[in-house]
Amino acid sequence: MVFPLLSGASAHKFYVSITKIDFVEKQGSLQITLKIFTDDIEDALQANYNPSLILKRKNEAPAVDASLENYLLQKLKIVVNDREVKLNYLGKEYETDMLVAYIEVAGIKELNTVTVENKILMEIFSDQQNIIHVKTPSIRRSLILDRDEPGGKLIFN
Repeated sequence: MVFPLLSGASAHKFYVSITKIDFVEKQGSLQITLKIFTDDIEDALQANYNPSLILKRKNEAPAVDASLENYLLQKLKIVVNDREVKLNYLGKEYETDMLVAYIEVAGIKELNTVTVENKILMEIFSDQQNIIHVKTPSIRRSLILDRDEPGGKLIFN
């Protein structure tokens, strides 16, 4: 519902990210896709790591990917069935004006509850909203997180 608003915007006055979490039962994993406006995440990386970091599709400095991984893993926390899980950063790609990052959580046999804390960009933009969509083979749940409420819990049983 919000994604069409994100996909074609070149200049935006709202601050939002979308995190999609898919429980893939056959693989026993959570597959996580984050979509963030490229200019916004670049601002955050510059503020937190190095003012000269620039996100670009070609000939990008190796420090960019390392800084992005550190930033995302610091700002995103996931608890499955009341147990904090390890997030494995897989990589990123660019789509128009969006950065798409991929993260995986292995070793998930069942999904009863998911608690997500997503503070991405909240230190930069006071009105940042992070939308979370969690999908199992049979159920979908969503959260809208902001600076006042950066985390929430979803129940699947």
